Amino acid sequence: MPIKPRLADPNAAAHERVYRALRQQVLHGELSPGQALTIRGIAQQFDVSMTPAREAVRRLAAEGAFTMSASGRVSTPILAPERIEELAAVRALLEPEMASRALPRAHFALIDRLAAINALNQDAVINQDAVAYVRSNLEFHRTLYLRAQTPAMLAMIETVWLQLGPTMREMYQKIRRREMPQHHRMILAALRAGDEPGLRLAVRTDVTQGLRHMIS
Repeated sequence: MPIKPRLADPNAAAHERVYRALRQQVLHGELSPGQALTIRGIAQQFDVSMTPAREAVRRLAAEGAFTMSASGRVSTPILAPERIEELAAVRALLEPEMASRALPRAHFALIDRLAAINALNQDAVINQDAVAYVRSNLEFHRTLYLRAQTPAMLAMIETVWLQLGPTMREMYQKIRRREMPQHHRMILAALRAGDEPGLRLAVRTDVTQGLRHMIS
């Protein structure tokens, strides 16, 4: 008797699609701190049933991207200054280490790619586009850290970025930068020079200075 192939669970595929889309929205600051959502609204937005929408939200709540009350109310978190300081400290510990490990593999093509991403970051500053700023800033860092070949560290720092996404958007809108911060240029210069202490310092300064505006 032939064995029938197992059919893919449509709810699982829908859940993954909703999870990835919502995760990106939070990560890139497309949602503001404290922004309320509903399971029904998410299901309608992505044209799925309530079950995959609820599973995606629960998964993101476990990662700190959403808060979810007993009544089912869903919102992006509003981070207390102490929480922002804690997450900034995690970034200051992990990101310079990943940058340092990436340095021996930072070939010219990678540096050119980072410079191109930084140009997009500059465009976001000129256009006062908070979401594009957060997105291109994270892309700059992630592109560098991928060369470190430290998947556990990268997974941890992406969870931190996820929790900070809405706050990073609010920070950008609060300070309204009109000139490009120098830290990415310092990172690029340190990579070109093979300057490991300079690279660590530039990354640490870059990932902490902006967040200080939110707790000052």
